[in-house]
Amino acid sequence: MQPADFERNILVNGEYSENFPVMDRGLHYGHGLFETIAIKQGQCQHWDRHMTRLIKGCSQLSMTPPDLSLLYKEATQLSAQADQIGQAVLKIIYTCGSGGRGYRTPDETQSNRLIILSEWPDYPDTNTQTGIVLRLCETRLSSNPALAGLKHLNRLEQVLARSEWSDPDIAEGLMLDGHGQVIEGTMSNLFFVKNDTLCSPELTQSGVKGIMRDYVLELAEKLGIHTYIDDFTPADVFQANEVFLTNSLIGIWPVNKILSDEPVRYNLPGRITSILIDQMNHKNQL
Repeated sequence: MQPADFERNILVNGEYSENFPVMDRGLHYGHGLFETIAIKQGQCQHWDRHMTRLIKGCSQLSMTPPDLSLLYKEATQLSAQADQIGQAVLKIIYTCGSGGRGYRTPDETQSNRLIILSEWPDYPDTNTQTGIVLRLCETRLSSNPALAGLKHLNRLEQVLARSEWSDPDIAEGLMLDGHGQVIEGTMSNLFFVKNDTLCSPELTQSGVKGIMRDYVLELAEKLGIHTYIDDFTPADVFQANEVFLTNSLIGIWPVNKILSDEPVRYNLPGRITSILIDQMNHKNQL
């Protein structure tokens, strides 16, 4: 996609446009949700999983849910442009809509939907093949069960965390909550393996429940891999046999090193990580 085509890569309420309502409550108060969807050969990947999370988020934020058939039509309208380039990223932003000043949501609002088609990130192939370097972030995630799990528009904690480093050799940062429990990466969910058990942090107080996180947990169950969701400290992760990260674009990234006061290294390939990557690749080829 070239800059000259950019105006054809954005839909605002179904129309090609770069203009968005200035009184939108998503802009003023972060009252909205978003989904980041991988596009491969012009097709939206894991569409149903993304929409299930979007609908659930609308319910939690007291927003009118979108017309999924209309949203799919608009999403495929844009994603079809990526058919010839192989891979792209589709971001759907769905807001409460425009309203007056003040925190109280008006009795009637007309939701706004913004869909953007972007180039695929330039992630090195080695991230999956030989693993990545992860660092601990100083910025902490707030605890709020009313927002936990949601892919809402308030992402300033992640923005601050990601600004903590500029070293290109560090692919991701690991975030803790105010109690010192590990939660997730700045853009990913965390998994680690200890004693042949696949572990992932509990996300009832903070963090985002990624669609790839759910997919990996379901895949592990089908493969007979024992899973355990709980509160964990950095020490639990440091003592693990395998560590990896997930999101809808990266799939699975194994971690080969975590930077902390004393860097921790992991031998790759991890057995369970490799099984999950192989199974995921197999399913993607079907």
